Amino acid sequence: MALKYPDDLKYLDTHEYIRLEGEIATIGISAFAVDQLGDIVFLELPEVGATLEKGATFGTVESVKAVEDLKAPVTGTVIERNDAIVESPENLAEDPYAEGWLLKVRVDNPREVDDALSVEDYRLMVEGE
Repeated sequence: MALKYPDDLKYLDTHEYIRLEGEIATIGISAFAVDQLGDIVFLELPEVGATLEKGATFGTVESVKAVEDLKAPVTGTVIERNDAIVESPENLAEDPYAEGWLLKVRVDNPREVDDALSVEDYRLMVEGE
């Protein structure tokens, strides 16, 4: 099965994605990351009101194979957390982009997103691995 990478997202080399709409960023992990992790059994995310620092760890995703840190693509404040995905992390495999988003963050500096990879660059990175 070919993995999908939506064009309206930017990606980190650590496999998080970000969708910026105005000053609100939706953050999640890419289909590639979900595929590599295998069966996801646990997700740890910050509470609403927490502050993310660009490049810093903001949570973990745990599968039967590994535990991976989640890295923040931007600095900002968590305004919404996807509690449904925290309660049923195995659902990330179904659609990491629509129902499987992790956090919504009010971004301090939208220009931070400029550092992220385009869909083309990300696809080259993961398919070239």
